[in-house]
Amino acid sequence: MPCVNLTTFSIVAHCPQTSDLGVAVSTAIPAVGAINPFARSRVGAIATQAWSNPYVGIDGLCLLAQGLLAAEALKQLLKADVDKERRQLSIVDANGGVAAFTGNKVQPWKGHREGKGYVVAGNFLVSGETIQAMAETFEMAEGSLGERLLVALEAGQAAGGDRRGKVSAALLVVRDEEYPHIDLRVDENSEPVKELRRIFNIYTNLPYLNDLHPKRTWHKWHRAKGKDILCKRE
Repeated sequence: MPCVNLTTFSIVAHCPQTSDLGVAVSTAIPAVGAINPFARSRVGAIATQAWSNPYVGIDGLCLLAQGLLAAEALKQLLKADVDKERRQLSIVDANGGVAAFTGNKVQPWKGHREGKGYVVAGNFLVSGETIQAMAETFEMAEGSLGERLLVALEAGQAAGGDRRGKVSAALLVVRDEEYPHIDLRVDENSEPVKELRRIFNIYTNLPYLNDLHPKRTWHKWHRAKGKDILCKRE
């Protein structure tokens, strides 16, 4: 199965107030946002790491979309995975249910922690303090889900993070549309979490931010006299 050795720390979570779902992650190789975080509106969010297989994220979301709960989807994914002991998976479903798995062959320090509507996980870490700091910070944090995820990621970095170093980070949040509400990535940087914060602050303070998030219900698609499809505001 396709896989990449992705040692990292991450958090997946659900917001009961907005139904937002998201993932925040950082690691010591480039472009973690391309292979670790997966999320679908009203379905769930998944982080796949250690010996990471993106198809676990893809297939996991399909299982959740079929109505399986997080624990049920995890069980099905592990049942089908011959290399499961190399994996680390975190899942949250649209109801806030969570499930996680850390395989026996994942590099230490390794571990995960499940909380109410969230999971934090990591491997190849300096110590377990990274996971503890992320969980405690997320539980106390206020604001949007994106803000709370990023604050937790910052706490994990401050507590030690990946013991090999810092290279990339990503933040993915879905709301009620078919595309991400937030999809920010730092692909190669000596301070990826700090850079992710800088980008997040700029992005979320854009005066026209709402216009960047059109809703499907805003538009009427039609074909007029054989011409190109047009999009008009209702």
